[in-house]
Amino acid sequence: MTGNIQLLSDTLAKAKAENRAALIAYLPAGFPTVDGGIAAIKAVFDGGADVVEVGLPHSDPVLDGPVIQTADDIALRGGVRIADVMRTVKEAHEATGKPVLVMTYWNPIDRYGVERFTEELAAAGGAGCILPDLPVQESAVWREHATRHGLATVFVVAPSSKDERLATITEAGSGFVYAASLMGVTGTRESVGEQAADLVRRTRDADAGELPVCVGLGVSNAAQAREVAGFADGVIVGSAFVKRMLDADGDETAALGAVRELAAELAEGVRRTS
Repeated sequence: MTGNIQLLSDTLAKAKAENRAALIAYLPAGFPTVDGGIAAIKAVFDGGADVVEVGLPHSDPVLDGPVIQTADDIALRGGVRIADVMRTVKEAHEATGKPVLVMTYWNPIDRYGVERFTEELAAAGGAGCILPDLPVQESAVWREHATRHGLATVFVVAPSSKDERLATITEAGSGFVYAASLMGVTGTRESVGEQAADLVRRTRDADAGELPVCVGLGVSNAAQAREVAGFADGVIVGSAFVKRMLDADGDETAALGAVRELAAELAEGVRRTS
């Protein structure tokens, strides 16, 4: 079974051809329940997201801020397992035909088994994996299995990344590059800042393969999405979606309506005006 890296690449290319940035949404699996999480992803796609990242809930995150940590805790207390993550990917992709990735820290994959994880993710129709804490110099085994199963390997770069490291990461990665707009953890911000535009420029300068560069961390509204769309290939939004669901306080209908509405606002925002 081959994964959907080509679907991911085609989706990002289509957005570029339409003179806009792609909208990439993040939601954790198992939040508020497995079924509820799948419904939320479908709602985000309905609202206009091009790609969704499914978070694999982790007890000791290094990138996720307090909003996503809260959702992860709910999912973990609900007993979410990797099998539920795979089911989430499968049902979301089958229902929409759109690319779905998994965002996970390395430890769960290492314990589960790289071959088992990549094989199951490809079978579920997954497009790839974002691995924020896997050092590129230690990623050869993962990349071998991911390539074999048609999965993208998305690495994270940060404003602190030196040009030499950016070149190494972009050469090793596939699908797109996740550019963290600032130093810190996920969460909504008042502004995205100039660091993000500089990081995108430096990443493109370092990349002979011309991977799309998508920006995350801090984007929460249409105005910020429009700002980032002015210089990035994709706009990644996570905490804002999760916060809308938390604010619904258990009302599933309200939660689904809220994330669908936010996706529609952001989808309008990523359409460049120039």
